[in-house]
This record gives sequence, structure tokens and C-alpha cells, in this order.
Amino acid sequence: MKSVFIVFNQANTERVEYMLEYLGIRGFTFFEQVQGQGSVDGEPRRGTHTWPEMNSAVITMVEDDQVDPLLATVKKLDRRNKDIGVRAFVWDIVKSY
Repeated sequence: MKSVFIVFNQANTERVEYMLEYLGIRGFTFFEQVQGQGSVDGEPRRGTHTWPEMNSAVITMVEDDQVDPLLATVKKLDRRNKDIGVRAFVWDIVKSY
């Protein structure tokens, strides 16, 4: 089992929700008003006068065979509009109950 953490500009919220539904990923936790900045060329998302945009994030636990289709869909969404961005990070889940 894997944990996938997806961070995205709030402008992509509906697209990310649709992506999870399309892939049959039912369980997730949604975080609103996430601040940050991309590590390579991302603009700050701070919710301030200078940097008014904000991010959101989703974390979900999926079976190993769901990771590649999810990451491929995230990459496709990112290519759709590079300026607003979306990133995904994957962790191993060693135990759950």
C-alpha cells in the first residue's frame, strides 16, 4: 500500500476531485489553504497581497497498482497548465489498521 500526497493550485481543485473519482480512488483527506512554493520554478502561494494564490492538497492511500495510473494522470494535469502546477509524492505505508 502507498500514500500519495498531491499538492496543487486551488484553481485545479475540481480537476483533482474528478481525477480521483475517475480513477476509482474513494478515500482521501483534503487540505485547503496550503501555503508553499515549488522547489524548482514555482511561484509562492501565500494568500497575501504580494502572493495571493493558495494551494490545496490531498492525501490518499492506494494499492500499489494504482500508483502509476494516478501519477500519470497528475502529470497529464500538470502539462495542461504548467503555470498553476500540481505535484505528487509517494510514500510506502508499512502498517495500517
